[in-house]
Amino acid sequence: MSVFMLLAWVSYRLSIKSFGLRSFRSTACYVIPLIPCLMYTVYFGGFLVAFVIEKMGMTGSLPPPFGYFIPDVIVAAIIGLVTSWSIGPLLPVVSYWLARSPIMHFLLHSSVLALALSSQFFPYSTDAPKRVIFQHTIRSAGASQIMETTYDFAVVDSNSLPFVFKHAPEVAKALHINTELSFAAVKQSHQADWMGIFPISSLFSRCMKFPAQSSDVLTEYNHFPHLAINKPQESLSGVSRRIYLEFSLGCLREVWVAVLNITGSLSSWSFADNILPAPEKTGNGPPSYICRLSGAGDKNWTFWLEASSSDAISVDVAVVDQYLTESAAKLKGLFPDWTDVTAFSSFMSTYVF
Repeated sequence: MSVFMLLAWVSYRLSIKSFGLRSFRSTACYVIPLIPCLMYTVYFGGFLVAFVIEKMGMTGSLPPPFGYFIPDVIVAAIIGLVTSWSIGPLLPVVSYWLARSPIMHFLLHSSVLALALSSQFFPYSTDAPKRVIFQHTIRSAGASQIMETTYDFAVVDSNSLPFVFKHAPEVAKALHINTELSFAAVKQSHQADWMGIFPISSLFSRCMKFPAQSSDVLTEYNHFPHLAINKPQESLSGVSRRIYLEFSLGCLREVWVAVLNITGSLSSWSFADNILPAPEKTGNGPPSYICRLSGAGDKNWTFWLEASSSDAISVDVAVVDQYLTESAAKLKGLFPDWTDVTAFSSFMSTYVF
């Protein structure tokens, strides 16, 4: 780049002696040798802008009221930076031509028109896919008792859930809500409700939950995932104890992952060569140890947990099943084409030992 810029400047200085300072030929003698440099900066700048836009999409939905604008501000700053270094080498020479009144008026009108039109396109319209996470949450107690069933929704774009429901009236009608919905009017789900897909849930800022019928769940599932004591606990040295457990996935059909969130004075377990990982923290909850079991097996999981005190150990279980009940699948089908819906069922339960 430096070589081409130096060559362009030498060519320009020599052309001034022959054609004059304000000559169009002198400007051409400067711009033509600079073309490889400009092509490289435009190519690299375009790659950088595309990379930043992609990463901004992966940051998820940031908390309001300013969270909606943070990705836009960052992308705008990067585009401004790329524009500056792309046309910066031209300004010392072409500024005379750009400063003319007709050209300035054209640039000003084009900027105003671009601002007016850009507000009608992504991400503030339904012209591009919006990523919606739909979780059918089933909270159970034991192998066959349902405590609560809900439909939980989250987004990982700058558009909020009220925007989605406003432009998806059929979904709003099925959920018995108004299209002019606000977060204050509905229950909100927290990160603990999305434990099955942790840490992806850290991308969510404000989520909604709606009540769901449990009748079709009982029809399609005879047994739910549950945790039970496998054999009497064993007392170790001092107040330490070892708890033997058996984990059943029930009659789930398409298990994606099972998550055990263990909270308490855990000192060891039978997983991962008896080595505990670094503790995690979900939302405002206490530090805990998370174990992920992938897929489904023919037999139940048997394992043990070792506690360093007599204090209770809490185990939160979340099993993600890719199969949807009939009502959940019907609700997913009501979303318009401009939404990219990721849907699954999450079976959750809590045990204390």
